[in-house]
Amino acid sequence: MTHPKHPHDHQHDHDHGHDHDHGSELSEAAIRVRALETVLLAKGYVNADALDLIVETYETKIGPRCGAQVVARAWVDADYKARLLTDGTAAVAELSFSGRQGEHIKVVENTESVHNLVVCTLCSCYPWPVLGLPPVWYKSAPYRSRAVLEPRTVLADFGVTLPPGKTVRVWDSTAEIRYLVLPQRPESTEGWSEAQLAELVTRDSMIGTGVPKAAPSPSVGNAQVHGANT
Repeated sequence: MTHPKHPHDHQHDHDHGHDHDHGSELSEAAIRVRALETVLLAKGYVNADALDLIVETYETKIGPRCGAQVVARAWVDADYKARLLTDGTAAVAELSFSGRQGEHIKVVENTESVHNLVVCTLCSCYPWPVLGLPPVWYKSAPYRSRAVLEPRTVLADFGVTLPPGKTVRVWDSTAEIRYLVLPQRPESTEGWSEAQLAELVTRDSMIGTGVPKAAPSPSVGNAQVHGANT
């Protein structure tokens, strides 16, 4: 079966057409931002810890929460899921998530037989409107190369162990297309609301380096309630 913009059968395709200068890890705009940040820090106009906190918030909370809403909607609405897998950009826009770095989003679905992993081998293309800012490790050279050459080992490093017979598909994001993984819905979540489901969706599960949180077992929930009433 042929997959568009797909998998590397453990090969690199360097003809990406990225709109980046690949002689450097940073684009021209990123270099200017870094220079401005350095000046502001040196003059004491901004606090380094506060700046790090803001970046971390956009990396791990604000951005990924948008993607979590997309995933949760797909889990409860079969028609929306079909639209999401057919035209990710349009379906994401239905929830008012759009903008720079999200012009062409392709959604790939994890199943019982397939696990998807997203990387950008030449820089750090990433679907900002649904995932926020890319984490540092996503931009690192080791991840960018190892995700293609040894994806199962990379997944193991993130704590994800797959059954031997499960296929791993590696998708290489480019300036033209960015990928979002639709993870499998956790078990024991029948009847849950979208808001409840969204809380189980992690940033890494939408990149493919993780899986959603498991639903709490009824016994755990009962124990918590009992403890609260004691």
